[in-house]
Amino acid sequence: MRSICVMNQKGGVGKTTTSVNLAAGLAKQGRSVCLIDLDPQGHASLHLGVDAFGQTPTVYDVFSGKKTLAEVKQLAVDNLWVIPSDLDLAATEIELVDAPGRELILRGAIERLVQTQPVDYIIMDCPPSLGVLTINALTAAREVFIPLQPHFLALQGLSKLFETTALVKRRLNRELIVSGIILCLYETSTRLAADITDDLMRFLEQSDPQAPWYKARIFDSRIRRNIKLAEAPSFGQSIFDYAGKSSGAIDYGALVTEIIAAEAGTVAQPAAA
Repeated sequence: MRSICVMNQKGGVGKTTTSVNLAAGLAKQGRSVCLIDLDPQGHASLHLGVDAFGQTPTVYDVFSGKKTLAEVKQLAVDNLWVIPSDLDLAATEIELVDAPGRELILRGAIERLVQTQPVDYIIMDCPPSLGVLTINALTAAREVFIPLQPHFLALQGLSKLFETTALVKRRLNRELIVSGIILCLYETSTRLAADITDDLMRFLEQSDPQAPWYKARIFDSRIRRNIKLAEAPSFGQSIFDYAGKSSGAIDYGALVTEIIAAEAGTVAQPAAA
């Protein structure tokens, strides 16, 4: 099983879009996937048509000890289960402030889930912050994927993300690595995107071998700007179901192929644009 935390404390970089469409793409390839929505806004849940309302159990009930993940999960599409979220989750930051072992709650919940329902992938969509919910995800995951918009200011924020992963690796999760960076909202017509990508590659190549991001790869698949990606959530569908022939579907399909190919030690063939 691969447990992947998708994180970036900067909003609007394609984090939830990536979490949802990566999960949906892997499910379409026959992998069993559990997507955990850790953002109190619940956008990943809504993106897949899972609306947590009324008495619907959510991941908040897991953090409060009332439910297990198995009792909360909902089947969104074939092979893809969603652990939904809602605004109640925002209270977790305050409610757990003095709780012993608060950073380990999600790890324990996932361990209990996979004992009864083994899955190929656990994907965690983190909130745009570095609070207790994100720390729980980093403690539970083995890998971190960072969606990144190739702009100068986005690179500045990346250093804080790296510092957080290093801290969690040192204190809470020795297995944690930053395994991939996904370039989103990519504009092929500008020189800036290529320059930022080159700068990032040089930084990674010069990284300390003890750092969690040492040998992190920048995925070859670039997620281009595409209006269909913005429209899909309002229909409660992944990009593959909403607009399967759009450039957004092609790009995320290529990313999924690249991730699966890396597991098998083969080279992914680029998808046709």
